[in-house]
Amino acid sequence: MLKVAVVAGAVVLLILALVWGFQRHLIYLPDTAAVAPAATVLPGARDVTLETDDGVRLGAWLVPAGEPDRGIAVLVANGNAGNRASRAPLARALATEGLTVLLFDYRGYGGNEGGPSERGFARDVRAAQRYLARETGLPPGRILYYGESLGAAVVTELATEIAPGGLVLRSPFVDLASVGREHYPFLPVRQLLRDKFPLAEQLAKVKAPVVVVYGADDSIVPPEQSRTVAEAAPMLRKLVEIPGSDHNDAVLVHGPALTAAVAELAEQVTKTS
Repeated sequence: MLKVAVVAGAVVLLILALVWGFQRHLIYLPDTAAVAPAATVLPGARDVTLETDDGVRLGAWLVPAGEPDRGIAVLVANGNAGNRASRAPLARALATEGLTVLLFDYRGYGGNEGGPSERGFARDVRAAQRYLARETGLPPGRILYYGESLGAAVVTELATEIAPGGLVLRSPFVDLASVGREHYPFLPVRQLLRDKFPLAEQLAKVKAPVVVVYGADDSIVPPEQSRTVAEAAPMLRKLVEIPGSDHNDAVLVHGPALTAAVAELAEQVTKTS
């Protein structure tokens, strides 16, 4: 009996060791292929290169605002999968609303060097913010941060240091452990995670208008988590539920209700800045 228990214990330890070592392969699902030139996907857009403070070069697309130009820019932080090319419909929709848009890929995504991590993403999004402010000449108060799922945590952390004109969080989770428990209930997720992304905790420190958009039928990030995130925002402006939508449905990713919510926040920023 003791021998069986010892063997079982060894198996559990082995599983936990494997999860610790390979967890980032479960969390981050990059499309590592090189991305097509910006202008072939979004007419008028151009390829730009960002450089992080630790010397990583990141591919990005700068998408000009349509007319009339609101004089507002949107920094888009992607979720954990794909690359910037899959966010082209979102950029197109936002540009049509008169917003300049920066799409960028994190390290390890879209042909970029390096490997994904919470600390690396923090450096990446700062490089994006620096570039966007310098290139457009806009002050931080006329730049919106848009974060999709895991990207919502990335821009929220950035906002604790550099306050934006507004923050749009699409399908945000409370923290990575909370959403991890939904998918791996048999593991001690909180104890094992190397990357934490404590979104709700950090959002409580952000002094900027916040809009939260989520799907009513989201099977990746439970809707109640997005509502909890909204409750944590000191300056919540709007909570938008997209009925019948799952995490990657087009209506939630770049649909009219989402686009309208971003445009409405941009209008508020225009009036107050």
